[in-house]
Amino acid sequence: MKFKHLAVSLLIGALFAGTSHAQVKIGVVSSSTGPIAMVGIPQKNTVPLMPTKAGGQSIRYIPLDDGSDPTASVVAIKKLISEENVDAIIGPSGSPNAMGAIQFIAEAGVPLLAPVGTASVVLPMNEQKKWVFKTTQNDGLIASALLEHMAKTGVKTVGFIGTADPYGENWGKVFAEGAAKKGIRIVADERFQRQDTSVTAQALKVIAARPDAVLIAAPGSPAVLPQLALVDRGYKGKFYQTHGAALPDFLKLGGKKVEGTILAASLMLVLDQVPDSHPSKKIAKGYMAAYEKTYGVTPATFGGNMYDAGLLLEKAIPLALAKGKPGTPEFRSALRDALEQTRELAATQGVYNMTPADHSGFDDRGRELITVSNGTWTLLK
Repeated sequence: MKFKHLAVSLLIGALFAGTSHAQVKIGVVSSSTGPIAMVGIPQKNTVPLMPTKAGGQSIRYIPLDDGSDPTASVVAIKKLISEENVDAIIGPSGSPNAMGAIQFIAEAGVPLLAPVGTASVVLPMNEQKKWVFKTTQNDGLIASALLEHMAKTGVKTVGFIGTADPYGENWGKVFAEGAAKKGIRIVADERFQRQDTSVTAQALKVIAARPDAVLIAAPGSPAVLPQLALVDRGYKGKFYQTHGAALPDFLKLGGKKVEGTILAASLMLVLDQVPDSHPSKKIAKGYMAAYEKTYGVTPATFGGNMYDAGLLLEKAIPLALAKGKPGTPEFRSALRDALEQTRELAATQGVYNMTPADHSGFDDRGRELITVSNGTWTLLK
């Protein structure tokens, strides 16, 4: 009888422990190999630094590498959903990869936190995209800062070179709309593939149009190639880049040829130059210090996009737990709803205020106008 009571007590204890310490499973898909590894490596490295508990539950991250291949991204996401029964997914690293995954996460009812550049993953909002949340600034927010600077400095004509994928295409659309409102003419509009090793033809067409400035819209290290091609062929106008170029390797690969480049990106690039009153400074500083301590290098802002996804989930999980248990459709649906209700969440990239219509949630606190001066990022005042 004594052993019977002991067995019952152990069983009850085990059941209680399982209930109170249920695990929230988060899938992570990053491109730590392949053409966009410059983006994916800091994202993969950030996973061990993200929150491990929320609402009394432990969080388990399940990382997979898609090799920068959109098809592999879909395979990885299907695996995380069907085999691991994850409650949410962070990733993939690339815009085409994320666009290809939307249908499948919507069908499964699993929230996706996409650390990608293109706003196309969340705009225009529809029944599928309502399952996607974006931890980078929307193209329009960045474009407006660049266009304001162009207008103030007398730029009248611009040449545009973007990647031939959702990132470059959406940037081309958003920038053209904004330029028209500012009275700025786009006199050349060119595209290239991320894996291209030469953009000579595109550069020559842009130079022939004689624009006052050139905007290059490309994520990661491919952003350097068109600028080098233009400089090498004698272009003397102004250069603008998107937040896709906000990584240390842009400076390393570009050297003196990217001096004077202007871009708008998160405060992480110029953290020491940002006022202490900025609500994101302390959080960004803590993340960067932890990353540098672990890996010995400064993280690219792309890693911050991953870290912010963890902070968003950390805040949303306790709310979702009131509606369902981890591993259930009810919990995943409640998690989506909770993410959409995020208000004034300061993180490494800015302050998030999500709404049913805006699943990126940034305002002007999510961007800084920056230039390259003496080989370093410098806050443009």
